[in-house]
Amino acid sequence: MTSTAELNSAAASGPVPGPLSAERRAELREHLVDDRASTRALIEQLAGDLENFQGSRRDSAADDEHDPEGPTLAFEHSQSAAILGQTREHLAQIDDAIVRIDAGAYGICATCGNEIPAARLDARPYSTQCVSCAGRARR
Repeated sequence: MTSTAELNSAAASGPVPGPLSAERRAELREHLVDDRASTRALIEQLAGDLENFQGSRRDSAADDEHDPEGPTLAFEHSQSAAILGQTREHLAQIDDAIVRIDAGAYGICATCGNEIPAARLDARPYSTQCVSCAGRARR
């Protein structure tokens, strides 16, 4: 995970011109930084909730096999852990996108080298592939 200091250091070195205007890159970077802050807060909340859940299960003498709510609780724990993992991955994608903006590589498809359409970057600002390459990767 990239630290705020590393992101700010990369920004201070100045962006290299890319396919987007400097103004548009700045807008997208600001959006990503805001998304990063809210995602970090969500990770902290989810991690705390998961820890509280695990703590309450440790304090219980019942085991999942004989506790009527055991399978449900195990499922909820599994779901919460999966959501936390996905949220951490999202944070990593945001950090990578900010680094790409600062390096001037943002908005360029990592697979084919073509520009990623602005509409795709608006919808998924951490995208690393154009629509065509992303579609092929899913098949």
